[in-house]
Amino acid sequence: MTDIGKVIENLKQGFKPEAAQGMDEVFQFDIKDGGEYFIEIKDGECNVGTGEHDDPSVTLIMDQETLKGVLSGSVNGMTAFMTGKIKAQGNMMLATKLNSLFAI
Repeated sequence: MTDIGKVIENLKQGFKPEAAQGMDEVFQFDIKDGGEYFIEIKDGECNVGTGEHDDPSVTLIMDQETLKGVLSGSVNGMTAFMTGKIKAQGNMMLATKLNSLFAI
């Protein structure tokens, strides 16, 4: 597993199932210099996978440095989005819920 794969997998450990009750969503991560990963959240459970999911709710496109910064708290996700460091396709409002679903 790549360094970014470990970062995505570690998100699962900070998952807050109480915040995800009734959700059925897929967060797709397209890391320009690190591959593709997805997080599937369904009924309070979280699963992480590699590759491209066939039906993501939202796709977040960024580089490794931006992802690591957002997850460590050194980069503000909204600022990164507004400055073009993160691009989103699909349900962009869903992307704003990542902080409430994971202990980031």
